[in-house]
Formats: sequence, structure tokens, C-alpha cells
Amino acid sequence: MEARLNIHGSAVGGKVLKYITSAGRAAEDGIVPAATAELVKIRASQINGCGFCTDMHTKDATAAGETQQRLNLVATWREATVFTEAERAALELAEEGTRLADAAGGVPDEVWQRAAKHFDEEQLAALVVQIAIINAYNRVNVMIQQPAGSYVVGQFG
Repeated sequence: MEARLNIHGSAVGGKVLKYITSAGRAAEDGIVPAATAELVKIRASQINGCGFCTDMHTKDATAAGETQQRLNLVATWREATVFTEAERAALELAEEGTRLADAAGGVPDEVWQRAAKHFDEEQLAALVVQIAIINAYNRVNVMIQQPAGSYVVGQFG
């Protein structure tokens, strides 16, 4: 299986993705715990059906020490007892921020308040940006049908 388009080989696509990647790195820099950031990226990617990003972020999380049990339970985090309250709040924010079209009013105040109990304003800003960026990557990869399974940790630097 091959992608419909070599987005990285495209002049405009490659340039835009470099900017998005740079923006993502600015939002990471240790502002939000790395494990939380990976869980958020995995959950959004699952919701959007992005196999490539799900593959990438589960492998990155594993390489960073995440347990297989927690990775197996990301999609069912509400019923799982292996996530902290802060991680649960971040996962809920990721779900609501990813499913904007499903909720006419956007992210409900209660969801935001639960996240704000665990994260300060800089961390919330980082989470919002990380959720937006993974959603952008998900959409690109889903549209071009980027195959999943071949990602190697550190592949993108």
C-alpha cells in the first residue's frame, strides 16, 4: 500500500509540515508531561482513524517507557483505572477538542474546568496546541491514506 501523495516530497506540503512540526515542538518542551502528551496524541489519532499517527505515537510512548497495559486502554480510558486524574482530564479535553463537529457548543465548560484543575495556563495552552496539531496531522494522513506500521522511533528527528 502506498500513500496517495508524497506529502513530504511536495514543495508546499513539505514546507507546511515543517512549520507544523516546529509549532508542535514549541508546544512540547516539557510544558506538559511527555506521557500525557503522547496519550493525548494517541487518543485523537484513534478517534480520527489515523493509523500512521497511532502507530507513531504508540511506538514513541513505548520507547519513552509507557506500559503496554496503558497503551491498550487509551481508547477506553473512562473505564480504565491506570490513568491519573490529570491524564484523564487531558484525554477528555483531547476527545472534546477532536470531536468539535459532534458538539455544537465546542468544548463544554465542565471539561475545561476539569483540565484547569490539573494544568496551569501555559500547560493548557500547550495541550490545546498539541490537540490542534495532532488533529491537523491526522487529517493530512487520513486524506492521503498514509500507510501505518512502518514508523521507526526517531524517524523524523
